[in-house]
Amino acid sequence: MITNFSILDLSSDSPNYTIFDTINSTNVSNNTNEEATGSGYQLAEKIIIGTILSLFIILAIVGNILVCVAVFTDRRLKHLNNLLLVSLAIADLLVAILVMTFAVINDILDKWIFGATFCDIWISGDIMCSTASILNLCVISLDRYIHIRDPFRYENWMNWKKIAAMISAVWIMSCAISFIPIHLEWHKNAEDRGKPLEENVCAMELNPVYSVVSSTISFYIPCIVMLAIYIQLYCYARRHVKSIKKTQTPQFGGGKNSSSQDHKAAVTLGIIVGVFLFCWLPFFIINLIAAFCKCVPLILFKILTWLGYVNSCLNPIIYSIFNQEFRDAFRRILFPKSCVSIEHRNGYAYRSPNNSYSKPEYTMRTVENGAQTKELLEKDKVTAL
Repeated sequence: MITNFSILDLSSDSPNYTIFDTINSTNVSNNTNEEATGSGYQLAEKIIIGTILSLFIILAIVGNILVCVAVFTDRRLKHLNNLLLVSLAIADLLVAILVMTFAVINDILDKWIFGATFCDIWISGDIMCSTASILNLCVISLDRYIHIRDPFRYENWMNWKKIAAMISAVWIMSCAISFIPIHLEWHKNAEDRGKPLEENVCAMELNPVYSVVSSTISFYIPCIVMLAIYIQLYCYARRHVKSIKKTQTPQFGGGKNSSSQDHKAAVTLGIIVGVFLFCWLPFFIINLIAAFCKCVPLILFKILTWLGYVNSCLNPIIYSIFNQEFRDAFRRILFPKSCVSIEHRNGYAYRSPNNSYSKPEYTMRTVENGAQTKELLEKDKVTAL
């Protein structure tokens, strides 16, 4: 995400202080053998850290590409709400390709080698992609809440236009908060506007106003919305479980399946918001502090920035790997020959008309409890997590 360089610079001699400088800081010795040994340790540590960060990038790229391919090729996943997952996967894919890749190169080389023009593009892309990832999470949580809380209304409410409007709003807002302010230099203090960047340095010093506004739009508002949704969803799931237990009879235990599905969805959403807060909350707290106080070590800032990037690796796991339909789709994509028999066994004959995207299907079930009551059950709860 945004790298705020208005912080404590622990290296007065180097204009491009990186994550490796603190790790590799040692006492200077006049002995050439000791210097050679120190250089060897520094190189080894860079290789190790670079390898780990590269694995995160590969995981994010492969995972998010699998999500996109699965939704577009698997008939069981061709639902409108899954396009929100595709939008999230694209945002995370762009984070991995356009942001994380150049970030790890910059950290390993200890300098920016791609020029001042691309530096502005890279910083803007960093803010845009990370913001889009967070806003997509917020929109998905809202979609899941309506889907689970009131499936009848969701069935009538959701359509192509609303899905397109939500996805468009996410990306327009992400672009508006990134490319426009960076191009107009709103993120800089008045006295710094128009000044060229230092050679081989790609950094930005955020003024307090831009830092507060961007952090609020990119994180704090979506975070509050997600927390409010998950709290209400958790309370609803508990009430639903209690009501099912009260109306359930020994002969008919069908409500147990419905309540367990709602409970599973609530628990999974709790994991989602927990991982989201774990990855991004530390960064945005430090980002606000650094805008007003030059007391935050840059090494801490970079570590927390990469922690936020890691969320793009985890989203495919949380939203997709934990879902049986996505797991089957991944197996079919990665191991097509071994999945032929599995497809017939699991009844893959289900398909949407003309292979087009459809709304989730529902079936009505009657439960005898003195009087007949109708309960809505999802037939294919693909994205209820």
